[in-house]
Amino acid sequence: MLVVESYLIAVLMCLITMLCWGSWANTQKLASKSWPFQLFYWDYSIGVLLLSLIFAFSIGSIGESGRSFLQDLNQADTSSLTSAFIGGVVFNFSNILLVVAIDIAGMAVAIPVGVGLALIIGVLTNYLAAPVGNPLFIFLGVLLVVIAIIVDALAYNKLPSSKDNKASNKGLIISAIAGILMGFFYRFVAASMSSDYIVMETGKISPYTAIVVFSIGLFLSNFIFNTFVMYKPFTGEPVSYSAYFTDGNTKLHLIGIFGGIIWNVGMSFSIIASGAAGFAISYGLGQGATMIAAAWGVFIWKEFENAPPETDKLLNIMFLSFIVGLSLIIAARLL
Repeated sequence: MLVVESYLIAVLMCLITMLCWGSWANTQKLASKSWPFQLFYWDYSIGVLLLSLIFAFSIGSIGESGRSFLQDLNQADTSSLTSAFIGGVVFNFSNILLVVAIDIAGMAVAIPVGVGLALIIGVLTNYLAAPVGNPLFIFLGVLLVVIAIIVDALAYNKLPSSKDNKASNKGLIISAIAGILMGFFYRFVAASMSSDYIVMETGKISPYTAIVVFSIGLFLSNFIFNTFVMYKPFTGEPVSYSAYFTDGNTKLHLIGIFGGIIWNVGMSFSIIASGAAGFAISYGLGQGATMIAAAWGVFIWKEFENAPPETDKLLNIMFLSFIVGLSLIIAARLL
């Protein structure tokens, strides 16, 4: 399997993760113009699973390092497979809540709050489990992300809709719940994998196998979580399974599948890079997606277009805090 040993290459992969995780929700924005997010999410989950299998049977099965995908899967113990599977279930629950929040409050609010909280919790839990990197730099970086989240919430509160629209306030609360849950999924996946990707531990699994099992957990749990929000939506009308086949078209399905592929390219790169970067740094850099998503929401989707002029200063402080915080997290392995 392909193994990354260079820290600089690992950082580059984590930056790609950041771009992917911060951009996939644009496909939801595009699809939601024509049909409900619940139907979009089925295609998204298919895209996630499809990408994991493509990687497993390609770069996950070539080279002399580690084990090929099928060989690795055959030797895996139950606890490792269960841990990766649970990671997919936990992520899916939190991500569906995040998608709901995006649908209600928009990208510029839902992702900075939800994913920002996930970053804080995820970095702390993964560092405590596998302490790699300078803790001072890591925790200072996380602190700046906290500041960015608070500033983003203050900017959101200045929007006229935030004072008049109870649904938008609901979106903010759902974003926070999603972020808290999302902060724990990565640790389940990390715990399933061998600590050495070249000379692998017996019973533990490779990053590529972990991604496949994670994706299966995500897809199967969709029949529970997404079915619930289809028939008991937080906002809007209930959605039936038949609508997936009658209301959609090839373009809409491909948009959703592409969204899942984009997200899982990011997840796969993050997990692959963790061997050289460490789980806390790899996860922390990937969750810089908050800044990318906020930029999409502010500059492309114009979600703060009607905000008062002083909001621009708050948004600038938010972006600066994210950038400096992420830079400190990168430096944590170098200094």
